[in-house]
This record gives sequence, structure tokens and C-alpha cells, in this order.
Amino acid sequence: MYVLSNPKTSLITDEEGQLFRLLRHLDMAPDASQRTIASAIGVSLGRLNAQLRLAVEAGFIKISERAGPDRRQRFAYALTARGAAEKLRLTDRFLAAKFLEYQMLHAELTGTRPGLTPLSDRTTFMQNNLAPIPELYVSSDSAQKLKVEAADLVSWDLTPRQICDLELLMNGGFSPLKGFLSEEDYDGVVENMRLADGKLWVMPITLDVSEDFAAKLEPGQDIALRDQEGVILATMTVTDNWTPNKTNEAEKVFGADDQAHPAVHYLHNTAGAVYLGGPITGIQPPMHYDFRARRDTPNELRAYFRKMGWRKVVAFQTRNPLHRAHQELTFRAAREAQANLLIHPVVGMTKPGDVDHFTRVRCYEAVLDKYPTSTTSMSLLPLAMRMAGPREAVWHGQIRKNYGVTHFIVGRDHAGPGSNSQGEDFYGPYDAQDLFRQHEEEMGITMVPFKHMVYVQERAQYEPFDEIEDRDNVTILNISGTELRRRLSEGLEIPEWFSFPEVVSELRKTKPPRAQQGFTVFLTGFSGSGKSTIANAMMVKLMEMGGRPVTLLDGDIVRKNLSSELGFSKEHRDLNILRIGYVASEITKNGGIAICAPIAPYAVTRRKVREAVENYGAFVEVHVATSIEECERRDRKGLYKLAREGKIKEFTGISDPYDVPANPELSIDTEGADVDNCAHQVILKLESMGLIKG
Repeated sequence: MYVLSNPKTSLITDEEGQLFRLLRHLDMAPDASQRTIASAIGVSLGRLNAQLRLAVEAGFIKISERAGPDRRQRFAYALTARGAAEKLRLTDRFLAAKFLEYQMLHAELTGTRPGLTPLSDRTTFMQNNLAPIPELYVSSDSAQKLKVEAADLVSWDLTPRQICDLELLMNGGFSPLKGFLSEEDYDGVVENMRLADGKLWVMPITLDVSEDFAAKLEPGQDIALRDQEGVILATMTVTDNWTPNKTNEAEKVFGADDQAHPAVHYLHNTAGAVYLGGPITGIQPPMHYDFRARRDTPNELRAYFRKMGWRKVVAFQTRNPLHRAHQELTFRAAREAQANLLIHPVVGMTKPGDVDHFTRVRCYEAVLDKYPTSTTSMSLLPLAMRMAGPREAVWHGQIRKNYGVTHFIVGRDHAGPGSNSQGEDFYGPYDAQDLFRQHEEEMGITMVPFKHMVYVQERAQYEPFDEIEDRDNVTILNISGTELRRRLSEGLEIPEWFSFPEVVSELRKTKPPRAQQGFTVFLTGFSGSGKSTIANAMMVKLMEMGGRPVTLLDGDIVRKNLSSELGFSKEHRDLNILRIGYVASEITKNGGIAICAPIAPYAVTRRKVREAVENYGAFVEVHVATSIEECERRDRKGLYKLAREGKIKEFTGISDPYDVPANPELSIDTEGADVDNCAHQVILKLESMGLIKG
């Protein structure tokens, strides 16, 4: 006989049940009369007034006078952010209690375990991949009132990564999370991939903020979460506020505290120093103006699968354009799983340097007609990837489970970021498959593993490399991502066996041959090293060649015209360099040549500029490696003398450090060399890189 274990853990008290019914009704009908509300929730008017008074004292609702002739409806009711969060919490408790009642009745009548999986909260309470899952949004009426109320709340402007995380929290993509992780949940996820209640969750989802912002907050305080234009998306009740051990997070989550890993670099150099945790109340999703017909929430995809009768769905995760190997891989996966196919590319944040999502989606749409329309669909996932290899694969599986998918393709080196500081891969080629397999049953989604696909010329088809028994007697062809980028940049042929002509055409629009692309030359070195002089000579030489507009962003010129209000603290110097990088990236994006000549002493800031520029074109770092002694001898402005006397604070090379570039594209020592020769060295380097024609 089936026996329930610890049934009291899911019970809801009478007081909680009454509060739940009250908050739920006020959320659905905020303008109803007291008599209507009392009747709807089954209490007397006197009891209703007592409940309203307690709810107001607890900060769950606000009551305002109504203007109008109907005296039976003198008041209007609105849930506060705290009330909306409490309603969501009580929804979990209420559903768990009702589910427990069902279990007990089923056990009493049949003596067996019920067919439904006995899960404990609303975000995982579902029979199958087609049932709707609850979201964290309030009703539209409550959302309008929360927008007004939030005008008085302290606001945090979300970063692009935080916006991606928030959207998937609100729409159920990050179920079972109800908000950004508490410190206890964070510790569990980092150390053993489990929330404090034991549920599997592998990726820290935290709201990282500055120390100054965190210091303003009190426990239990509500804050407004806004996008970068100030539009409110949600409110959050701050329950936790702590300074994390980022080194430990990097080692446990990403496998190494190595800043060659893009997520580790982000963790140490971009993410805020303090983490906030707490439940969120969704008001509205972020606005997307691109590919709106391709963007689906988990419930929208589930409804589509239900409408189409798709009981088994295999999802293909990708952050790259689709080529013929990917097509063969997806065909094989669908056949193996006997399932319909969902192409589910990431359009949030991927690895720096990846093809932009606008180009990728156009590539996907160009080849969709290569798939059978009745069994294939495509939807876009607004995920900010971490490139965490094995953990990322499990995370992707959990997310796809929430989207209604039953099978998930995990390929070779899934979500791997490439090489570490020692030139070795961060993760083994099949580590992701191994970890996914360990948690497959618990997640409730089946892995479809695939290995490296290569083209066998004699058979004119793609096959898994490990399954080619006669590999010594056949011609095996493959083009790596690096080789593809080289062929695109040099305008070389890309064979049809590798990719579709439609995909190549789209890629060539975005990535024309290097000699037609914009690029940035970034000269860095001590004050007086000769950067500006070389930059001016280069500008003249490039303008003489013609073909592309050339812009000089000299340190002194930028200070005068773009950063005149900034001082020379580390924070202000970084901001000045980032402004230069932003302008250079815009010039590069639009096909021009940007020549930058600031001191730029900090390696972290130079890397941020490189990443910004390389989204659109080449970044050529030139270290003007003139010694500090030679720079002092050239000191026409007397700056080094003033710095030695302590009259100029934080002077690079004297009282402030200079991070020597580790791997610049070119290093030049100007001591004993004339300007024309130094500028010519840079021109030769640009020619060798294919950025200008010889």
C-alpha cells in the first residue's frame, strides 16, 4: 500500500488560506465592493474588515478612496510589491496542500501511489511537458498599480545579463526559482549544485550590484528593477545582501579561477561586488523589437506543442549559424528520439566575438525550408550564457524542460569557452554529456548525445567521426570555426559540402573581407612614449591610401572634447578609456578606421575595449614600449618632474602602475627610431593581417 511520508510539511493553515483567497481576489477584482469580496471568499463583512486591516498592517495591500457616485464601492484595493510576492508564496502552499489532499484520497481509495509526480511547488507542478506552468507576473491591473507604487522605490538599472536572467525568472524559464538566489541557495548551488531545499539547480542566478547601492538597503526592503532606459520590469523584496567569494565561485562553477574564461573575467571585472537575493514580482517583460514572432515564453511553446500534438520534442541548442553538419546532427537526433524538432538558439548574451544574433537568426530562417515544416519549429531563447561547459549543459536541460521539451541534444564540448591560459581546453570533449547523464532522470528530460560530425567525401555525407571504421581509407573533410572565420575574412571560397549558400551569403554581408571591414588601432604606452606622434603619422598614411574614413582619438583630444569633466582618478581614467572604446567600436561597426592613442594603463580596461570593438571588426593593440627613463628625458611638459615631487598624484609609471600588454599584435620601441619608420611598422602589420591592401 502507498503510504504518505511527513504529510504535515505541505499543510496550509486556516489563516494562510484566508489570506491567500483575499489577496487572490483583490488581485483579480481590485474595484469590487466589500460585500462582493466577502461573498467571494466566504467570510462575513466583519471578518473581511479584520482581514483587510491585518493585510494593510503587514504591507500587503493599499486601500484608497474611490471617486464616484456608487457608495457601495467606496474603496479600491491594490496589492503592494510585498503583497504580490506573498500571494505567489501562498499559491505554492495552497497548491501543495490541495495536492496532498489528492494523494491521501488516492491512497485511501486505491492503496497505490497516484500517477502524478508529487512535487511541492507551483513552478514544477505539472503532469507533462504540455501543461501550463505558472509565471511570476501579476495581473495587468495589479501591474499598472505597481508601476505607480514603484515610483517611490529605490531603483536598480539592470545590466544586459541581468535583464536576460530576469526575463527567464518571470516567464518560468528558470523554474523552480522565485527570484534571485538567497545566500543560502547560492552557497548550495556553488558547492553542490542544489538549492537549500535540495532541488537541483546548477547556475548561480544573483543580482550583482555595487557596494554603494547595497549599503543603502535594509532587510525586507522592496526595490524596483528597471531596464537601461528606466522602464520598470519587476519589483524585488531584498532578503539577502552579501559579499561573495568570487574566487570560490569561479573554481566551483567554471572549474578554474582563470580569466581566460569569459564568465570568470566578467565575474571579477564587470559584475558588482555585492549580491542581492530575494523574490521578484513580475510587472512586464523586457521589450524586444526584433524577431518578435520568433520569441516564445515557456507557456507559449507548451501551448504550441499542445496544439500540434507534439508529445515528444527534441531541442537543439546553438549560438552559431547552422551549417550542413548541424542539419545532419539534428536530423539524426530527431530520428533517434522519434521526436519533433525544436531549433532553440540563444539570442541573449553569448561568447564575446560570436556572430551577432541578428545575423544568426537570418541564417536560421534562410535554412528552415531545408527541414520538414510539419515536424520542425524554431523559437528564440533570451539566455545570457556563461559558457560553463558541463554545468551549462545541465542548466540548458533544466531550461528546456521548462519550455516543454522532452529531449535535448548535447554535443561535443557543449558550451565550452575554448582554451585556458595554458592553451588547453577548459573542459573535456564529453564532460558535459557525462554530467548531464548523471542528472538526466532527476531533471525529467532525455539527453540525445552526439559526437563530432565530419564529411566523408567518398560517401558524400556527414558521419560521427568516432563511428567511421574505415577512416584510414576515406577522405575526411572538416572546417573549424577558426578556419571558417579566416575564409570569410579573406574572401575565400566556402565549399557547399560545408555550408548552405544562403548561410554563406548572410555571413558575407556581416563579415566582408577584412580589407573592406572597419578596424581599430589602439596604441598604448607611457606618457611621452610617442603614441600621439605615431598615430598622427599613421592617420596621414591611411588617408593617403583612401577607401575608408579615418578618425584619430588621441588621449588629449578626447579629454578636451569628450571627457572634459573627468579627473585623473582610476575610476575616471577607466571611464575615459571606455568612452574612447565605445566611439572606436561605432567607427569600426560602420566600416571606418579608428586610431586611438591613450595611455590606457590597465589591462582589464583594455580588454573591455577589445571586446567591444571585436564585435564589429579587428582590434590591433600596439604597445609603444618606450622605457620610462626615455619618456622622462623627453618630458617637454614637465609632468614627470611634478609627479616625482608629488605634485601630480596617481601618475602612470611613477605613482600608479602600468600593466604591460601580454600579447599585443605589435610592440614598438621608439628610442632611436624615427616616427616614419614606427608608423610604417604598423602599416606593414595591418597589411599582414589583411586589413589593408599592400
